[in-house]
Amino acid sequence: MKSMDDLFLSFLQDIYHAEKQGLRAIPKMVKAAESQELKDMLQQHREKSQQQVERLEQVFEQIGKRARGKTCEAMQGLIEEGAETIEQGEKGPVLDAALIACEQGIEHYEIARYGTMVVWAKLLGHNESADLLQQSLDEEKEADRLLNELAERSLNQKAAESDAGDEESAQDDGGEAGGNEDGERQEEKPQPKPKAKRSTAKK
Repeated sequence: MKSMDDLFLSFLQDIYHAEKQGLRAIPKMVKAAESQELKDMLQQHREKSQQQVERLEQVFEQIGKRARGKTCEAMQGLIEEGAETIEQGEKGPVLDAALIACEQGIEHYEIARYGTMVVWAKLLGHNESADLLQQSLDEEKEADRLLNELAERSLNQKAAESDAGDEESAQDDGGEAGGNEDGERQEEKPQPKPKAKRSTAKK
């Protein structure tokens, strides 16, 4: 890259590829989530992401370049992390809290990219492109805000309560097996052996 135009194009190709990867990943997250509110939020963001891809294609057209992506390794890493979280977790509040954290990681990356590109677009005189990128930036910030609000309002607390409930259940199970009233396991005392009877037969 020898110019700001080259740099802008490189970042445009990066975020274009990142958005498309995100689109493919969201359905798996929707399926893994238990909270209907989280499912709806992810699905709504997927629709926004499709619009963002279309805006990026408009930007490519405005700068006279063909719309094509460049492998975004950062986004690949974030999506792989989400996939591992789904694979290792169990459907429920704890996994929902983890899914929000993973999706926010994706949002933060996209916010950083869009924020930088808005500034560069204005610097290069691509004002229409800057407006399109600003729309996507605003949507990403709003998605992050809503996810954060959902986590703080209910899902993080539900995850914490679920974890505490599992610990109590494990303790209860441990106290039932051979335990006394204090929940301690009783030791079995050996039974005395019967004494052998002496023979009374006369020799």
